[in-house]
Amino acid sequence: MKQLGDIAGVFAYLSLLTVGGGMAAFPELKTLTVDTYHWVTFPEMLHFYSLGQLAPGPNMMMVVSIGAVVAGLPGAAVALIAFFLPTGILTWAIGRVWTRLATWRWRPAIQTGLGSVSVGLVLAGAIIMGRGAVTGILWGAIAVVVFLLLLKTKINPAYPIVASGLVGMLAHWL
Repeated sequence: MKQLGDIAGVFAYLSLLTVGGGMAAFPELKTLTVDTYHWVTFPEMLHFYSLGQLAPGPNMMMVVSIGAVVAGLPGAAVALIAFFLPTGILTWAIGRVWTRLATWRWRPAIQTGLGSVSVGLVLAGAIIMGRGAVTGILWGAIAVVVFLLLLKTKINPAYPIVASGLVGMLAHWL
């Protein structure tokens, strides 16, 4: 029962850090689930996150996988509810107030500030993930090539994802 309470506390807290998307909470997700509670290893967390990116819907559905590892089906349900409910309620409440403040003179400054915070949080998440995923020259080269492809072209991201997976499988077999 304590584990379910821990899951609820961790994922409710993490839900409030997702300003700018799930990647914004990634550094704290790693700290809590890998370093503090030791629920999963960092490579396992990266795999769950990758699967969340490939699956339809919110990429942070991967929290369900962590909850399931920790406490089975009840853990998965608690993680899902704890992660999405607080943010959903907060977004609903702020959305109602925000429309009333459409002409408020501080609104543009708040939006600009939150945009900057979002970029910083997402960048921190990307750096933490990169440290765990780019563990050799081959993986670094793949990361750079995919980054440049996505930056310089209008290629569908699914193509480099599939190609990178195939390169990874080939490297594993060799």
